[in-house]
Formats: sequence, C-alpha cells, structure tokens
Amino acid sequence: MPSRIIGAWIVALSMACYGATVRGKVVDALGGEPLGQVEVALGGKRAVTDTTGRFEIAGLDTGDYDLSATTVGYRLEKRTLHLDAEDVQQLEIALTPSTIQRRDSAEVRAQVFDTGTEASPTALTLAANDLKNLGSVLTDDPLRAVQGLPGVSSNDDFEARFEVRGADFSHVGIYLDGILLHTPLHTIQNQDAGGSASAINGDMISELNLFEGAFPSRFPDRTAAVLDVASREGSRTGPSFRASIGMSYSGIVVEGPLGKAKKGSWIASYRKSYLQYLASRLGINGSLVFGLEDGQARASYDLTPHNNVAVSVLESYTSLDRSSDPTVVGINALFKGAFHFTFTNASWRYTPNAKLLVTARGAWMREKHDDFNNASQRLDSGHYGEWVGGSDLKYQWTDHSAFAAGISTRETRDTGYLSSFNQLAPNAPPLALERHDGKLNRAGGFAEQAWTAWRGRLHMNAGGRWDHQTYSGATVWSPQSAMTLNATNKTFLQVSWGQYSQFPEVGAMFSNLGSRYLLPARSTHLVVALEQALGSHTRLRVESYQRNDRDLLAQPNADARIVNAKIVSPLVFPPYLNSARSLSRGVEFFLERRSANRIGGWVSYAFGKTRATDGVLGVAYPSDWDQRHSFNGFATLRLRPTVNLSLKSVIASGFPIPGFFRQSGSTYLLTNVRNQLRLPAYERTDFRVNKTWTKVHWKTTLFGEVVNITNRGNKTFDSFDGFNAQTGVARVTLDKMFPILPAVGLVFER
Repeated sequence: MPSRIIGAWIVALSMACYGATVRGKVVDALGGEPLGQVEVALGGKRAVTDTTGRFEIAGLDTGDYDLSATTVGYRLEKRTLHLDAEDVQQLEIALTPSTIQRRDSAEVRAQVFDTGTEASPTALTLAANDLKNLGSVLTDDPLRAVQGLPGVSSNDDFEARFEVRGADFSHVGIYLDGILLHTPLHTIQNQDAGGSASAINGDMISELNLFEGAFPSRFPDRTAAVLDVASREGSRTGPSFRASIGMSYSGIVVEGPLGKAKKGSWIASYRKSYLQYLASRLGINGSLVFGLEDGQARASYDLTPHNNVAVSVLESYTSLDRSSDPTVVGINALFKGAFHFTFTNASWRYTPNAKLLVTARGAWMREKHDDFNNASQRLDSGHYGEWVGGSDLKYQWTDHSAFAAGISTRETRDTGYLSSFNQLAPNAPPLALERHDGKLNRAGGFAEQAWTAWRGRLHMNAGGRWDHQTYSGATVWSPQSAMTLNATNKTFLQVSWGQYSQFPEVGAMFSNLGSRYLLPARSTHLVVALEQALGSHTRLRVESYQRNDRDLLAQPNADARIVNAKIVSPLVFPPYLNSARSLSRGVEFFLERRSANRIGGWVSYAFGKTRATDGVLGVAYPSDWDQRHSFNGFATLRLRPTVNLSLKSVIASGFPIPGFFRQSGSTYLLTNVRNQLRLPAYERTDFRVNKTWTKVHWKTTLFGEVVNITNRGNKTFDSFDGFNAQTGVARVTLDKMFPILPAVGLVFER
C-alpha cells in the first residue's frame, strides 16, 4: 500500500513538473483591487484565488482549453487558451460586477473611495453589488437601496420615496443621465396613502451618487438633495442575457455589441411585478400594493473615436385593481387606477482632445393617470408632458485648473383635475376640488471654476447658476462654492456652501388653488465634514450641516385644528401659498469599509432636527419629516466563491403624525399644536444569502432573504379620516408594515 501511494505522488509530481501551467491574478474591473475567493476552472481542474488574487493550475496537457473565473456577485468570465507542452501562461483576469458593463481590463483608482465625480462633501456612492444587496429580494428596487444610506430616512416599507435631512422627496431631484425626471415611480397619483417603486430597473444602472446637500451647480430646480443615476452601457465583448424570477417579480436583461467592429453596444430589459398577489395573502391594505411592468433600453455608438451618440427609452405602467376587496364601498374610495410614465433621451458626446468634453442632450417625458371609484366614475385624471434640451462642456485649462459650464431649457405642460362625489347623491355632478391646465418654459445655466493648489493638497471650486421661468417672470441667481483640504495624506477637511432654488409645479401655478405669483422655494446649505482614512479601504467621516429653507409651498388652511378653544374646519379649497419656512441642523457619523474582499459595508448614526414655521397660521412645529435619531448599518461578506452574506439594519425614531392632534388613551383629539404626536420608533433588519452555481458557459444565483427578522410591528401614518365637529374627536389611521417575511429569487445568466 505505501508503495502505491508513493507511486501516485510521483506520477502527480511528474505531471505538475512537465505539464503546462497557467497562473495569474484576478482583479476587480472597477478599481483594480485583487479578488480573493474566486474560483478558476480549467481542464477539469480548479483553483481558488488567495487574498492577493493569485492562482495557479499546473500539470495541464497540450491542447485547447476553456477557462472560467467566477465568484458570487460578479459576471462569469470566460477565455479560450491554447497550451503547449511545458507552457507557462501568465494571465490577468478582470471580473466585472454583475450589473454593470463588462470590461476586459481593470480601471485602477488612486483612492478606493474615488467615485469619478466632482468633489462634494456629501457625495455617497452605491456601487453595483451593494445596489443589488440593499435593494431587497422582495422588490429589487434601487431607490430602496438608497434608503440604507446615512442621513436618508424612510419608515415606510411600501414606499420607494425617501427623505433627506428633514426634507421630503418632492425636494430631492432624481437625474438620469443628466436629465431631471418628474415622477420616475410606479405609483398611483393623488392618494393620501399609497406605495411606490422605482421605474428605473436596477439592472440598468452602473452607479448611484447621492448628494445630501450643497450639491454641484449643474443640478437645477431642487433644493434639498440630488440622486445622480448613471445608466450602464451594454457589453461590447459579446451577447449575454440575465433572467430573474422571485416571489414578487420577474425580469430579463439582454445586451450585446453593435456591428462587427463592436463600436457600440445595446442593452434592453423588461420586468413585471406581482406583489399585489403576495400582499393579498398577507392582509396588507389593498390601496398600498399595485401591479407594475416596465421596459428600458439603451444603445450607444462611436461614430468616430471622438464622437459618441446614445439613445435610451424607459416605458413604465402601474395599475391597481381592488375589485376583490369588499371594503371598497365609499363613492370617493379608490377602486381602479393606472399611471403611465414614458421617458426618452438622446445624447451626443464630443471629445476632440484630452482637455475638452462637450455634451448635448435632448429628452421627452410624459405622464398619464386615471383613477376610478366602484361606480366607474373618474375621481381624478391628469396628463403631464415635458421637453428638455441642453448642452454643457468641461475644459481642463491646466493640470491644476478646470472649467465647466452648461445651459438647459425645459418646456412643460400639465393638465388635470381632482373630484369629489356626494355620498348621498351619487349621480349628482362631482365637485371639482382642484383643476389645472397650463404651459410654461424654464431656462437656466451654470458655470464653475475649479483650482488645485499647494501641491495638490488644496482643492477649490466656485460658481453658480441662473434660472428663469417665463410664466411668473421669476429669475434666481444661486452661487455655490466648495473647498477640500488634505491636511495629511489620510485626513481631509471639506467645506461647502451654496444656494438653491425650486420653481412651483405647473399644476400649482395654473390651479384654481394657486396663482402665477407663487415664488420659487429657496434654500441655503452649509456643510462641514472631516474624514480620516483608516488604512486603504476604511474611512471614518463626521459631517455637520445646516439648511435654511424659505418660501416653501404649503396649504396652511387644509388642516382642522383648535384656535382659541374653538374647532376650525379646513377650507374646501385651501390655496397654495409660500407660507412655510424651515431650519434643519444635524451631525452624522459614518464608518465605511469598501472592499471586494472579506467584510465590506458601513455603520452610521445621524442626529438631526428640522423646525418649521408657517407665516399664515403663526405656528412653529417639528417638520413632517423631522427624524431626530437614526442608525443605518450594512455589512456584506463573500464567505466562499459561491456564497455571499449580507445584513441591513435600520433603527430610527418615529416621524411626527402630521396634523393638529393630541391623544387621550387610544382616542385622537384636535388641538392647537401641530405635529406634537409621533409614530413609534422604526426598526427593521433584513438578512440575505446569495448562492451561485457555475458551469463553463452559464451561472445561476439563488437569492434568499428574510425581511424584518425580528418581526417588529412597525407602523406608518395612513390618513386623517375626519373629525367630530362637536367633540373634536379625530379619526386617524395607522397602517402596519411588513411582518417577518421570507423571500427567494433566482437569476440565470449567460
């Protein structure tokens, strides 16, 4: 027996010594970081990369081989090799995250936290893998991934919308490839309680950048924060597809090169949700859950080495049908509804040399919605359309000086109405609560200059923007400036200040409740941040902020309340007024480790306070989105080449219950103080496992998730349902959020 063992070792050693050998290194295509825990297969043999990304497979016979390299969260990389006797081949393999454009080589970055965008004290980035792990197996929504970032608030499991530092979602701009989107959501319009989901497919996104305050001047018409979304290009190396199916959705993504020369690429996706069927089994409020389907496509082509053109389209449709719900009996209750969103965008990029980049864009978007009661009577309807055009340039004067400028114009049209029926006379003509029909133009531009001094340790930029609206004639100038000081190689001080504006919606200015004299909302931001690098992959960041908002649009007479011990009923037609202003202050602590190996993620704590005042009512109160304390945590671990674990946790103090309410036991009563009651604290922890199986030409990934593993009974404000004019007793409805809920999904890619 010992002689047989010794003989086998001799044969194996001779094959290793005299056979061919393939060795190399596997790296992340987005940054060049060496990747450990990658399985490399060749000729029936397998190797797993070490912590430096290196591997070796020896003792191979002469011949042709198919090599594959894979790990969970990354695309399957395939190569064809020819090996001669005693041949030794050195390879560098760049693996691309699953949801971005395939790359053949690595993009090496000097700093792991460098996002490739202009410096901003408040820029937070979600890369492709984090975007998927945070998006939840249940919904796979990129906006829900953003909810896991520090400083972001959302205590509603049904909503993709979120709040930033005490400001609501209507003041957060979502820009897709440089274009401000109006309502990029799956949702049902004009409903007090409802859910939402992103109309942008996460598989079509290469990167998200969230600017929580003091954002660059190139972003117009928003006052609180900016979410900059970059679409990904299709693969130029070869065709591929990705099909997914889960408990509540299914979808497919296909992509490939354009032309034999592969000077361009195309990518297209389609997905459909059936969350409403799952929700009906869970007893969730039927008005919160809807069906959705959308399609998205993009094509890009290099006309010349210096000219690139791209065209993209997004088509989304949302529907709600509560026919099977016996509780929908009120004549003003939503029974059926639909929302349709369309967006197209064309761009041209010109780079005549390494110093100049010129970009031109043209886009069109449209929204249509209709809602009906159980008698097939229309409760509300609307149509929104917008044309957008613009151009910008970037010019690098010297290695230490750069200039950027741009102009844009927007033509918007909005028409619609909201009706109310008389329960006692259902066939009587409806009362038009709100009606609008109008068209206007907005134009704007920006310019900014950046400098680098003190041997690259001091970075400064200054500039501003100009915006004008034709209907009201309002013109706004908004200066901005920022500075970053590298006190040491690992310590950074950043200060940013800026002013911002947001014009009223067309529907408000042309409404019977508004006027052409409504002013644009104005905001002033100040952000100071101190960041300390803790090694090459970890940073600790402390950031303080102050935001002053004025001329905010409100309807101060829309709430029932107590004034001088008497009950005051809301107006039937409460006008829109620039009556509100607010002050937000806070501090955030953020510890992040960004690495493709071992553990990555972050923990953060934020303390904030947003105080609002209304000049018409003469009251001061915590804003509707005032969240004092919030803890966000996210961790991801690639345990083995085929297994990845992630954990997401949110613990946050409750938002105010909006309105003039106090509570006596379980009874709500009207009072003279706004927002004095708060929802219970929100707590939710989700655990996720990704498991892959790989063959030579395809890969399958199983996603398993447990939502709300602690089974916390979270609640959110649903609606104010009226009051007793004699006693002041108010009817307030709170909705329950998701209970503990397992979810699974399967992805097949080739």
